[in-house]
Amino acid sequence: MKSMHLGIPFAAALVAASFSAPAQAAEPASCPATLQHVFPRLQDEKPQSLCQYSGKVLLVVNTASYCGFTGQYEGLEQLYARYRDQGLVVLGFPSNDFAQESGNNQQIAEFCANTYGVKFPMFAKSSVTGAQASPFFRQLAEATGQKPRWNFYKYLIGRDGKPVASYSSMTGPDSKGLLRDIERQLAQPVPGAR
Repeated sequence: MKSMHLGIPFAAALVAASFSAPAQAAEPASCPATLQHVFPRLQDEKPQSLCQYSGKVLLVVNTASYCGFTGQYEGLEQLYARYRDQGLVVLGFPSNDFAQESGNNQQIAEFCANTYGVKFPMFAKSSVTGAQASPFFRQLAEATGQKPRWNFYKYLIGRDGKPVASYSSMTGPDSKGLLRDIERQLAQPVPGAR
């Protein structure tokens, strides 16, 4: 294969490549603004677009390995297993904002898998509150009027990509109110589905 010089031929190749992948080119138009973010996956730090979860009901949780609420990992995994076939995805975002997640991404991934059997999507450690909060968490806080006050704070996002509720760390994954809200969102039709 002939190599290209950086410059116009390279730019032309990039443009041509972008037209050869219509699914990716079409993704931003069908992806709600709330989900137009990319985060590194926890296990291997490969970039993951949240747009892949368009049309799903999302429970977004900021997590930590050394917190009194860390046991919620087990309930979150059970919740994910129970409802994922209906369209629920739990998304975990480890954070050290409350000084209870000191490990690196590899250590966090091993802890979650080995201790709690976590299989729901987890992302690299990031900030969820304050001036350094990720744009995604800033959007969630603005939409709900609540920023995470502690680890295992939860946001529920409907199939349309709009945040519908937030829940304190005290709200466990088996809370009747949370389950009722999740089921209500799962009952909604997928936008654009026929």
